[in-house]
Parts: sequence; structure tokens; C-alpha cells
Amino acid sequence: MNDLAPLLTPEGRALLEEVRGVDPARELAVATRLRREHPAGLVSAALGQARLRQRAVAKFGAEDAQRMFFTPNGVEQSTRASVAAYRAGRLRELGVASVADLCCGIGGDAIALARAGIRVLAVDRDPLTAAAARANVEALGLAELVEVREADVTEVDTAGYDAVFVDPARRGGRGRIFAPEAYSPPLSWAIGAARGASRAAALKIAPGVPHEAVPSDAEAEWISDGGDVKEAVLWFGTEPGAVRATLLPGPRTLLSRGLPDPEVRPPGRYLYEPDGAVIRAHLVAEVAERVGGGLLDATIAYVTADELRPTPYATAYEITDRLPFNVKKLKALLREREVGTLTVKKRGSAVEPEELRRKVRPQGPHAATVFLTRVAGAPTMLIGAPAGPPAGGRPS
Repeated sequence: MNDLAPLLTPEGRALLEEVRGVDPARELAVATRLRREHPAGLVSAALGQARLRQRAVAKFGAEDAQRMFFTPNGVEQSTRASVAAYRAGRLRELGVASVADLCCGIGGDAIALARAGIRVLAVDRDPLTAAAARANVEALGLAELVEVREADVTEVDTAGYDAVFVDPARRGGRGRIFAPEAYSPPLSWAIGAARGASRAAALKIAPGVPHEAVPSDAEAEWISDGGDVKEAVLWFGTEPGAVRATLLPGPRTLLSRGLPDPEVRPPGRYLYEPDGAVIRAHLVAEVAERVGGGLLDATIAYVTADELRPTPYATAYEITDRLPFNVKKLKALLREREVGTLTVKKRGSAVEPEELRRKVRPQGPHAATVFLTRVAGAPTMLIGAPAGPPAGGRPS
């Protein structure tokens, strides 16, 4: 599909309604029937768009996804609606009334900004992508607040806007791009554009960005949604040098206090698995302080403690058994406990969870979690289950 125009005609829109929710197993039969009444190319484009809309539901929700227009890359690379809405809310709280959204893609962030009441200039140099963004703001009734422009972002004058948001392309012909200077445009250019913003700026980057690559005049924020790390953002015009982890839904935000690394200690009754955003933001020490714990190993982000202190920034497990790594002993223990549902988590272990499950062949009515990790450098298995809150307990 290299042209959205046919789908935007009355015939194209009617066809999109007709193929909404088509079962992939019936797609060939549906296509054969529709080609008797419509051009073959239009039918193929409509069915392709229907597939993309189904994929987009996870990011945009069913109501918006079924009205929007997508490209394959647009579905893959666009910001999840919940994350975009959170970021738009932060910009609004900073007093931002207008944003230049550079590398806007199919318009996910522009939509969130407009819904926050912010005027947007959305720019992308790819004609099909810009056409999708334009179709999307029109489909969602936001065209009065969003101007979509097909242009090279490096040539756009952003002087008339309060803030700049840049989402550089981090995929190329060979897949993901990890080097920030290989982004399109390069991170250094994006940082320069951000520093030129009159009020604030936000740069969306890969969550694996090295901390040493964060400029000293930027705030760094790692965001997770439902426990999955989605992105990192460099903020300008907020708190230079600040580091935070934000968990959605919520939002709940944990700020760095510059704590030293926690001490290594023997396993206690409870193990805490910090949220991925907390780990990426290097805030495990802040979690350890909240729960009164230490590390199982100096190089692994598992916190152990003797008491249960629920916190939104980590999942707590009650540990019942500790074994040196030994598959036979684990198999025997699981058989004795009648464990049929086994969750395998690992940090600092080369063993693959599926491989371990095949070897121990869990059977029975009960469930357990096994952590494959190191305790003070020694390969260890910790067995337990998610811990419930103590009576009268409150999240810390």
C-alpha cells in the first residue's frame, strides 16, 4: 500500500466498514467476493488496512483504531496512546500551548497533544506517513488544532511554538538502531532543536540509552505501561539532571535521590522485582530503601527483605525455598508441592525458561514462581509466590 487516497473516497470508506473485523481465515473468500464489485487494488488496500487496525487496537484502543489510518511502520513505531496522553499532560502542566511535533509518524502524539488542548504542527518527511497523520486528525475531529506538514524536520522553523517534541526514527533497513547518532535525525540534532525551544522540549529515545549519553541540562525519564518499559524521554526546561521512573497507569513517579548502591545481604523472606522503568532509570536503591532491603547480588536488580512493604515500584514475592542451581532437586521439589503452573523468572542466569519447564515437567493443581539468579555470586534457585499485602498494609 503506497497511497491512502483511494481509501479516503466514499467507496473506500464504505469498503473499510464492510471488511471491519474480518476473520483472517475468511479473508481470501471475502476478497474474492468483493473483487466482483470493487477494483482489486482497492479491496487489497482495504483488507490490509483492516489488518493494521486490528493490530493497532493494543496501542490506540478499539474506538480510535477502527477510525484511524495506518502504515505498517506506523503501527510498529507509534507511541501507545496512554504514554502519549501522559506526556501531553506534562507539557500542558508546564504551560505549553503549542508544540512542534517533529517526526510525527501517523500522528499518535499529535492526537494526544490536541486532546490536551495544545495546538500542534505535525511534521514528517514521508508522504504516505504524513497523509496518514492528516487523515487521522481529521477522522478524530482534531484538524482545527493540528496542522500536518510534509517536510524535512531539519528545515522547519519552530520559533513560533512554545515547545518541541522530537521522535527520531530508530529503525532502518536492518532493524532497530541503537546508536543515538544513527537516529534519523541524529540525537545531537534533536538536542539542539530542544535547547532552542522557548518553554520546554521532550525527546523520545530508546529506553536502553546509556545514562552517560544524557545531557547534563536534561531531565531523563523512563516510562513503563502495565509493567512493560515503553520509552525514555529527555526533557528540557524542567529539572536539569533529574532522573525519574514513571509507571502507567497512574501515573506513579519515583525520583532519584542519588542513593548509593544497596548492600548485598542474604536472602530474606521476600524478594522484590523492581519495575523495568525503575531498573532502566537506575533507581533500584530507592526501591531497596523503601522496602528496607538489600541486593541478592551486587550486579543483579533483585531486592530482598525480611518484611513485606508493598510498593508500586516493585512486585513482591514470598520466598519459601532456596536451592543451589540443580534441575533434579527443583523437579523433585515441584513434584512434592504438586506444582503444575510454573512461572520462571531470571536475572544473571543463562538458562532459558522454556528449557527449564521442559526439563522439570510441572504437574499438579498448584502454582509457583522460580527465580534463576545469583546469590552473592553463586547460581541459585529461589522458589515462592506473589505476596499479598499485609493486614492493614499500605503501599509505600
